[in-house]
Amino acid sequence: MNNFKALDYQAKTYIAGLAGTVPICSPDWAKLEQQAVEKMSPEAASYIVAGAGLQKTIDNNRSGFDKFQIVPRMLRNVEERDASTRVLGLNLPSPFMLCPIGVAEMVHPDADLAITRGAAPTGIPYIFSNQASFPMEACAKEMGDTPFFFQLYWSKSRDLVANFVRRAENCGAKGIVLTLDTTFMGWRTRDLDIAYLPFLQGKGIAQYTSDPVFMKMAMEEAQKDNSENHAHDSAEFKKIMGMACVRLFTQIYTNSTTTWDDLAFLREHTKLPIILKGILHKDDAGLAVEYGMDGIIVSNHGGRQVDGAISTIEALPSIVQKVNKKIPVMLDSGIRGGADVFKALALGADAVCLGRPHIYGLTLDGAEGVTEVIRQLQADFELTMALAGCKNVAEITKATITRTL
Repeated sequence: MNNFKALDYQAKTYIAGLAGTVPICSPDWAKLEQQAVEKMSPEAASYIVAGAGLQKTIDNNRSGFDKFQIVPRMLRNVEERDASTRVLGLNLPSPFMLCPIGVAEMVHPDADLAITRGAAPTGIPYIFSNQASFPMEACAKEMGDTPFFFQLYWSKSRDLVANFVRRAENCGAKGIVLTLDTTFMGWRTRDLDIAYLPFLQGKGIAQYTSDPVFMKMAMEEAQKDNSENHAHDSAEFKKIMGMACVRLFTQIYTNSTTTWDDLAFLREHTKLPIILKGILHKDDAGLAVEYGMDGIIVSNHGGRQVDGAISTIEALPSIVQKVNKKIPVMLDSGIRGGADVFKALALGADAVCLGRPHIYGLTLDGAEGVTEVIRQLQADFELTMALAGCKNVAEITKATITRTL
């Protein structure tokens, strides 16, 4: 699992080319995205690829990385390389994880199960989505010894929040990743343009429909509906129950009244590390430390929530300075290659999280596509690190990059 070597992977790819075989998942991320979109339905492409408003935050996430440039050093002896690191008490073969992305069934029938099967052999942790297409328990069985986390949206039902984290703990999750930036869904113009929301079709709510707390509430709703409709056969009541689940989900999905003080409730209900995802301001990072959180993810939800928001890479330095190594700092939104990972680490991130690209791999080749995209990023990062004159992650410091004017 941890014996991956970039040069071996690179050589294997070139040798396969002699027989006329090229990667199913292109290592050129722009081409990868194009290939995946061509295979997606219009609804899936809108939901997965697009962002909020004028898409400016998506643009910012990429242009933000361009404001930092790597300054390679020579004659450093990088023959022996080690891309591994340790984050949140876990030994990782490379300094990244897979982001939670919901409704993966839109691009592949095995959805989250295929993502777990693709991540497991690489040793790269996967953050299970709150909006998964398969329950966390089923996905946990596929991960083997590879660690995983559970992403949580704070529901209007505290009982449901408590049971979600209890389930995550029971099935072996290494932490709870609480997403903060989705108190409402952003103004997602491409989804609105085709008037499509997958949850209304019962997609991406498997964590809910597998949960006894949620299903008890849904049953009460369905029984109210049935008292009006007088459905007696099981098929008709099953339909009523399905509609009740969707309606209940839309009613309790997120909670815009949550505050920092509510974090105490989460701490009371789990012994797992709690990582706050969606931090962009240094003062919020400071509050995360003050309230005893175990880590933060600098994130703008891949540009899907606030149009015109600051890029995560530009938000990172002040957050790292504020946290001052008291808790781990990770980053997502805009990671597309090894240089992006390098720059984030140079600016003080402990690790990064890869989002859309692994879903593109899933779209094109299922579990094997997920593995391929992970391996490509591992190879790209290792080679970038070495060619910049660093033989391990510890040598990637602020001195290895410069900021353009």
